[in-house]
This record gives sequence, structure tokens and C-alpha cells, in this order.
Amino acid sequence: MGKVIAIANQKGGVGKTTTAMNLAASLAVLEFKTLVIDADPQANTTSGLGQDPKEIETSIYECMVDGIDIASIIIKTDLEHLDLVPSHIDLVGAEVEMINLENREEKMKSVIAKVKDNYDFIIIDCSPSLGLITINALTAANSVIIPVQCEYFALEGLGKLLNTIKIIQTRLNPDLEIEGILLTMYDVRLRLSNQVVDEVRMHFKGLVFETIIPRNVRLSESPSFGLPVIAFDAEGKGAMAYLNLASEIAAKNGMEKVN
Repeated sequence: MGKVIAIANQKGGVGKTTTAMNLAASLAVLEFKTLVIDADPQANTTSGLGQDPKEIETSIYECMVDGIDIASIIIKTDLEHLDLVPSHIDLVGAEVEMINLENREEKMKSVIAKVKDNYDFIIIDCSPSLGLITINALTAANSVIIPVQCEYFALEGLGKLLNTIKIIQTRLNPDLEIEGILLTMYDVRLRLSNQVVDEVRMHFKGLVFETIIPRNVRLSESPSFGLPVIAFDAEGKGAMAYLNLASEIAAKNGMEKVN
């Protein structure tokens, strides 16, 4: 049975999508069968993996609102072992349409259950909000990764997210765990970056991943080519960082590489 990991932080620009697509790609390179679900109406993971959101006719939106079978919309990517469930702008309307649905917070969980056994890892890219779609992702997930950028307002809003996670643990998903806090956009040249690393590690101790994601030009460039960074600049610092993160997560979950 696959492990479902949501990538969540209501603060924008912290590296959620970068982490979702590149962690998923790195797990696939390590030969874990991986599915990445784009649950953000901006559809950046979808375009970052080479698909044009404007051409997507059926997405995670239709699965949650109309009951379309998720297996029928899964797209094979150019990377072996990596599949994609796409998003498009219609997902914005899903929260309104789901308001009156029964068990509205568990729609994504029901959708994912149909393919969960087919994958080692399922990665969900959440939107920068704590709305109903993100709550659905956290209800469906076994754990959550929280990206935190190494900048001045790094901890801003983190308390609100952690409180939301506690509420979901209490009311909807008692098995939800924090997989880890991921430090992103780290610039070794800046004293501030090092101060943020020290502060986050001091506050959250064992919850912080050893791997730190650097600020990296190739990481920023790769989505415009429709590629994860490991397929764009395999030996670069960004690619190596996400490969290290994938290895750290696999080891933490006691999973060996697929033969």
C-alpha cells in the first residue's frame, strides 16, 4: 500500500510545487513507483511535468466532484515509475461545489483509495491556502511535508498550519503525521539563511529534515522546459538535494529501492 504525502503550507512561494514535482521525480529515479497529484488550481506541477493545463479535459477536479475514476485520468510522464494526476483552473470551483456534499472533507481520500495499492508513494501538491481542497489532501494523507523558506518571515503562518493539522488529526485523520519540515531556498552566502536554519531546528528539533534545498537557478529553470530538475540538470545541486531528500524519506519509512 502506497504512502500518501501531502506538501502543504498556506504561505505562497515557499517551494511546494518545486518540492512536489522534484521529490516525486527523485523517488521515481530511485525506482519507487510514484504518483504525483496536482491539487493546486494553478496547475504548476502539471505544466512542470510537461503537460499543458489548457489541454487537460479531466483532472482531479472531476474525480472529486463528479466521481470520475482516477485511474482513467492518470498520465504517464517521461520518467519511468512516475505518473501524474493533472489539475486545471476548474479546481477553483470545486470548493464551492463540494460545500453541500456528504463527507466533503474525504472526497480525495476516496478517490486515491482506488489506486493507492498501485504505488509506493503518492505525493499531493496542495494550493497555498487552508481551504477545503487542502483539508481534503491532509485527510487523505498519511503524512505532511511542510516547506519553509530560509527567509525573514520563515515561521510566519506556520503556527496556523500546525493548528490546522492538529484539528484534522482530532476530527478527520488521527493517523496523520508530520513527515518533516523542509528548509528551502537556502543561500549559503547569507547570514540570514543560516540564522533561519538554526532557529527552525531549535524550535522544531527532530521534525526538520537533514536535507536542505538550496536556492538554485536550474531548479527555477527546469519547469519552463516541462522537466523535473533531475531530468534537466541531473548533476546540479538542486537535483542532488532532492535526490538526498527522497533517500532520506525512503530510509525514514524503512523502504528499500525497488529491484
